[in-house]
Amino acid sequence: MGRTFICLILLLIALPASAQIYKYTDAEGNTAYSNQPPEGVQAQPVDLPPLNSVVPQAPVSPAPSAGANSREPPRNAYEILELAGLPTEEALRANNGTFTVNVLIKPRLQPPHLLRLLLDDEPYGQPSNVPSLQLVNVDRGEHRLAVQVIDGQTVIQQSPAVALSVQRVHKP
Repeated sequence: MGRTFICLILLLIALPASAQIYKYTDAEGNTAYSNQPPEGVQAQPVDLPPLNSVVPQAPVSPAPSAGANSREPPRNAYEILELAGLPTEEALRANNGTFTVNVLIKPRLQPPHLLRLLLDDEPYGQPSNVPSLQLVNVDRGEHRLAVQVIDGQTVIQQSPAVALSVQRVHKP
């Protein structure tokens, strides 16, 4: 009995989905559609195409890249990553050893990436999302500067190193 009752309920639910549609012209001359033919009006049944259905498909996972197997970070995530605003032909005069370097990056830095400055191949200061980085009390002499894009502790990309000579006032 329970099985018959469930089949009857399912049949009643499916009945409206398979109902016939009728096309007719109303009293004002407009074309109208209805699921019941109106009385006293010539109505024509409309043959409808079968309903569209979509079969769900399993998501396709991307093919693993060579970097994924070797756990290397993606390279060249940014088209341009370089330091700017530094003299190339002469020494940088910074009497107290404080100066600012700008980072050219394209496209813009994407979260959660941060910029980390390298001074003489060692991390310098706190990582930041601002493309203007300040160095404080840098000793006079030759130095190497570069900038890294990092995600946590993972280096995503690094700029070419720039040689820089810092000139300071010598106090005896």
